[in-house]
Amino acid sequence: MKRQTDPDILLLQGAADPTRLAILRRLSSEGEVCACEFTSCCGVSQPTTSHHLKVLRETGWVDAERRGSWVYYSLRPAAVASLRALVGTIEPVAVSPVRATTASRRLSVVQATA
Repeated sequence: MKRQTDPDILLLQGAADPTRLAILRRLSSEGEVCACEFTSCCGVSQPTTSHHLKVLRETGWVDAERRGSWVYYSLRPAAVASLRALVGTIEPVAVSPVRATTASRRLSVVQATA
């Protein structure tokens, strides 16, 4: 499988996991969180938390700042803005009444009897 380089795809892939989404939600509500605090909120082990935080860093979702032996994470405002812009481009197209009527008409299936 080819490695993706499209920033929109990377951003969506980064958030497309229940644990990573929980991390993003916590960062959204608290602003800055120590890496050690994610294991209790997400119900996963420390190595699993580290993996998910690495994915979030690589996909552009979070910034990390080392303070002594602790690492604090925060949401990148640019990532949130990119997601909002991406979602804003996705809207349903209005279907004209004539087209909707034509699309809803179905031909009955006649089964041949032997």
